[in-house]
Amino acid sequence: MDTTQRTDQQRSADRRRRELLEAADRVVLRDGPQASMNAIAAEAGITKPILYRHFGDKGGLYAALATRHTDALLASLRAALDAPAERRERVEATLDTYLAAIEARPQVYRFLMHPAEGGQTADQGFEAGKHSIPLLRRMGEELAQVIEERVDLGPNSQQLARVWGHGIVGMMHAAGDWWLGERPCSRAELVRSLADLLWGRLAAAGDKAGGPGF
Repeated sequence: MDTTQRTDQQRSADRRRRELLEAADRVVLRDGPQASMNAIAAEAGITKPILYRHFGDKGGLYAALATRHTDALLASLRAALDAPAERRERVEATLDTYLAAIEARPQVYRFLMHPAEGGQTADQGFEAGKHSIPLLRRMGEELAQVIEERVDLGPNSQQLARVWGHGIVGMMHAAGDWWLGERPCSRAELVRSLADLLWGRLAAAGDKAGGPGF
């Protein structure tokens, strides 16, 4: 097989994988944590063994969907952090971006962060809850990198940036999960309250010399 044939086959496989992920997204948007491999295969018009062939198992498909949505969310968060605005405005915009994302697609959020409910068997469910920690840790590391690059935290700045990154992500996740379930206040009110909680230390820290600023 020559290089052109291999390239064409890879492009075809990548296109088919994208189509299957889009079918999985449609099922997740409809069913949330109760999405199953059977339903996704039916939505894609294929048999379950073919779905397994592309992703290996439920964990492989879950990981692919998680990467797809986490990549999009992180891109949105980076855009909020990079916006030309005062630091407080960017902090609020970043918090609001996260909350707006889970509000806009609550079924996707529940699929990624909550185990299946409603009496599914182990063969049907994705056991999504056990996979949520790696997603949160990835977000924490990404935010830590941004903080390390932009904020002057003094001695042990790398360690402190990781503490801040994971702490802020944990706060956003816990507060957002509670807010999405109970809706005790408006999104804007929650954003302001969380920003108030963060603001004291962030306001006091200077920009890192040579960095892009925060």
